[in-house]
Order: sequence, then structure tokens, then C-alpha cells
Amino acid sequence: MKENMNQEERRIYLIREMQREMPQYAGIPIPKEEEEQRRLLRSLFNLRPPYPASEAFLSVQDAYLGEEVRKRGVVNTEELPPVSISPRISLWRGDITMLRCDAIVNAANSALLGCWQPCHSCIDNIIHTLSGVQLRIRCNEIMQEQGHEEPAGTAKITPAYNLPCKYVLHTVGPIITGPLRSQDCETLASCYRSCLELAAENGLQSVAFCCISTGVFHFPQERAAEIAVETVLHFLEKNDSIRQVVFNVFTDRDLSIYRKLLER
Repeated sequence: MKENMNQEERRIYLIREMQREMPQYAGIPIPKEEEEQRRLLRSLFNLRPPYPASEAFLSVQDAYLGEEVRKRGVVNTEELPPVSISPRISLWRGDITMLRCDAIVNAANSALLGCWQPCHSCIDNIIHTLSGVQLRIRCNEIMQEQGHEEPAGTAKITPAYNLPCKYVLHTVGPIITGPLRSQDCETLASCYRSCLELAAENGLQSVAFCCISTGVFHFPQERAAEIAVETVLHFLEKNDSIRQVVFNVFTDRDLSIYRKLLER
């Protein structure tokens, strides 16, 4: 019975189901090694179009991802200490998908459908992978209703499905291809404002931000952090509904940059 499957049995079931849905990948043999099975499963998650998913598939997927999330560990943002410049701001280094809070922020692309590159290291990829196929399905519904790509500087909200947080705020940051312009800086500030405004509108009290646009979108890290901190502080001065904002960083450099801005 599906409810009695172990993780390997769930993994193989999900791989076979997605190979059935996507016949172009049906010839790929299922590896015997666990890590290779995990890579194949993640790749198929990343490549799966926003088809409707059966209740049987979702039941197995949710059980599998729930166990994966549990094994990775969960960090409750309420337990994170505040920084010196504000009792409502925390700084944390680690994987944003481990955070239990009301919402985490996803640095999305304008299609808003997640990353299609198998096993890519971007935050968009890992959020969609661990959330489950429901996230791409819901994002596709939003985009079909909208009828056009998501403009930079705006935000959308979806459930987080299998992640520890409750919601995901998707925002599209500016892409830097030449010298940094004032327009780029304002667009980035708009990303932070839009997420906070959307969180407040939906009654959310805790939001964790990634370093928007500083990865493959090439926004300079120092200036991006300055904009992030300035925008969040300004919002918190005028709005008391959001009780905690977490700046989530992943690299030593970003940790050092944010510490200088937040610990004065």
C-alpha cells in the first residue's frame, strides 16, 4: 500500500509516474544508488510541466517531501535573536527552505514557473523542488489569469505546500547587464516593498528575505544589501503588523555585508 512505502519506494514510484507523464524521459534507467535516484527525481521535478497531479501522486510526493524536510531540519524564526539596530529584524545564514515562518521570499524569474534547469543551485529551483509540483501548478494558474509575464519589482503570494513556512512570496528582481542604474536600485527596493505590502495585506507577521538579484541576476551585493536594509527599516517604521523580518544569507561575504549594516 502507498501509505506504507519507505522513502526509496516513494522515490521510485514518483520517478516512474513522472516518466510516464513525460515519455521522453521514460528510457532513463532508475539508478540503484540513493544519491543518483535523488538527482533523477529532482531533475524530473524540475522538468515537469504544470500538469494536473493525481491525488495518489500528491499523497506519495507529500509524504516523501515531508520526510525530506524533517531530515534536513527546521529552524523556527521566532527563536532567532534580533540584530542591534531593530528588535524586529534577524540575520540568519543557511538554507531558506529550512525556515518556519509565515513566508519566505523566492527570487523568481518573470515566467514565475520556477527553474527548469535540472538540479540547478538557484533558490528558485530548491524552493520549487521541496515545495512540490503544486507550486508550479499554482504559479501557472496565476500567470494564466494574469496573461503576461510578471514585471520586475512586483510580488505574488502562493501557499508553500510542503515547506516549513506557510507561504512563498515570489518577486522578480532587476537583471544587471551593464553599469548599475538608479532605475535598477528603485526596482530592487520595490521588490522588498511589494513583498512586505503583500505580506501585510494577507495578515502575515514574519517574512524571510533571500538576497534578491545578487545571484545570476548580478546585482552588486553591497548595494543590494544597503537597499534591502533601508527599505525594510523604512517599512517597519510605518507598519507594525509585521513583527519579524529575517535577512537570510548563504555566503560568508553576504553574512559579513549584512552584519556591518545590522550590527552597529
